[in-house]
Amino acid sequence: MRSRLILFTLCLYLAFALGCNKPPAADNSNDPNATDQNASAGTDSTGNAKESGRQPRERKERKEPRREHLTVPAGTAVTVSLGSALGSKLSQSGQSFNGSVAKDVMVGNAVAIPQGANVSGTVTDAKPLGKFAGGAVLSVRLDSITVNGIEVQVQSEAKTFNQKGKGKRTAVATGGGAALGGIIGGLVGGGKGAAIGLAAGAGAGAGGSALTGNKDIVLPAESAVTFELSQPLELRR
Repeated sequence: MRSRLILFTLCLYLAFALGCNKPPAADNSNDPNATDQNASAGTDSTGNAKESGRQPRERKERKEPRREHLTVPAGTAVTVSLGSALGSKLSQSGQSFNGSVAKDVMVGNAVAIPQGANVSGTVTDAKPLGKFAGGAVLSVRLDSITVNGIEVQVQSEAKTFNQKGKGKRTAVATGGGAALGGIIGGLVGGGKGAAIGLAAGAGAGAGGSALTGNKDIVLPAESAVTFELSQPLELRR
C-alpha cells in the first residue's frame, strides 16, 4: 500500500513537471508578417474571414467624340435667299430680316455651310426716292448663320443697292449682278420672277446695271443676295 502511494505521487509529480515545461503558444498579434499572411489568406488577426477591401473599378465615362473645327476664310461668298421682301421704301434702317443659304458653302472638299441653313441680318440703311438728292439706297448686312443647330455670329461686308433719281433709268447693285437680277425678276413677277431674274442677272457681274425705271429699290422674297465674309468664320462639325 505504501509503495502504491509513492508510485502515484511520483506519477503526479512527473505529469506536473512536464506540463510546466511546455512552451506557450506564439502570439502573432504584434507580428507584421503574420498580419500580412492573414490578409493574404482573407482573414483578420483573429482568424475570422473578412471581406475584400478592393472596390470595383468605376466605369470610365464615355468620351464624347471630338468635334472638328472648320474655318471658313475671310472673303468667302455666302449667297442668301431672302425670307421676305426688302426695299428702300419698304424697309427701315435697323430692321432685321431672315432667310436661308441658297447654296452650299464649300471649304476645300467639305461642305462648311449647307444649303438651307437659316440666316439673319440687318437693314443698315434704307432711303426711298425723293428723300435725298442722290436717289434710293438700300444696304443690308448678314449677321448670323445657324449651322448644326448652333447660331454663329458672322462679320460680313454690307451689301448696298443704289438707284439714281428722276431722269436716270439705271439701278446699280454694289458687289454683283446676280442680286440685281433678283430685283428685276421681282419687279416682273414676284418670287418666281426673282428666280428668273437671278439667272438673267448673274452674267451682269459686279457693278452691273439694268433698266428698272424711276422706282424704289425692291428685293422680293426669295431674291438671292450674295454677302462676303470680312472675318474668318470658325465652325464646329
